[in-house]
Amino acid sequence: MAKPFASSADTVDRPQTLEVLADGVYALTAGGDPNVGAVEGEDFLVCIEALATPVAAAAWLARLREHTTKPVRYLVLSHYHAVRTLGASAFGAPVVVAHERTHDLIAERGEQDWRSELARMPRLFVEPASIPGLTWPTVTFSDRLTIPLGGERGELVLGYAGRGHTAGDLVAWLPAQRVLFAGDLVESQAALYTGDAFHADWAGPTLDAVAALGAETLVGGRGAVARGTVAVAEAIAQTRHFLAVLRAEVGAVHQRGGALAEAFAAAHAALAPQYGSWPIFEHCLPFNVSRLWDELSGVDWPRIWTPERDREVWDQLQS
Repeated sequence: MAKPFASSADTVDRPQTLEVLADGVYALTAGGDPNVGAVEGEDFLVCIEALATPVAAAAWLARLREHTTKPVRYLVLSHYHAVRTLGASAFGAPVVVAHERTHDLIAERGEQDWRSELARMPRLFVEPASIPGLTWPTVTFSDRLTIPLGGERGELVLGYAGRGHTAGDLVAWLPAQRVLFAGDLVESQAALYTGDAFHADWAGPTLDAVAALGAETLVGGRGAVARGTVAVAEAIAQTRHFLAVLRAEVGAVHQRGGALAEAFAAAHAALAPQYGSWPIFEHCLPFNVSRLWDELSGVDWPRIWTPERDREVWDQLQS
């Protein structure tokens, strides 16, 4: 029997938990749904990630307003995916920050990604008619951008660690508090989506750069907040292990001239015992294997996902 497409059968909202990570540092987690965060400056807020629609984002802001009434000055987008960006209008932020490659990816494939993710994960798109259009960064950077928080709050450092989950992922780092918002470069007890990834870079130098920051608290793209250096190291190691197994299994089939479906079966068999019960594992794996197969075949730049291509890959691998 064919599995329901992606997360189309996932209709149950996850309980949300607002956590105070340090003075004026917040994260909202939701059992495997996308995580978001916020950091207080002296007289302003920096919000991190926008969720999929303005209605979904407004609900997060209402929770945040129980802790602070400071106006949102900056909205930071870790990468271009629709579930991270399309709720931006709810924040009213005069400055929307992303890596320069994220801007380019929105221009190249933002419309297609919007349609693709809406079909894959409809539950996350609360009242999709509220989305006014694509979210465009107003400020971009190539390597590093620092936001002074004022007073004794230190600074928020936005950095580019290298190609990984996408070509333009950034991390948001609070050196004084040792808190890292890693976006989807790191997941904590949640499966990885690698359908737009650069697997070798991600598993190697990109995660090395993330680990080198020495975070003591890490908010990944999905899953629980990792608290303490041991938990942070475990989250990074889990991410690296998932990538390593995926690359080994798909690479072995590709090298011997096997078929894409064989590679999917091998990857599923190897990963499912440890990761199969984690959020979005079944949803992501066909797209992960397809992208890695392309990479191994010499396709460096990820092909654009559309609803039509999504269904084609799903029907081929998950039916």
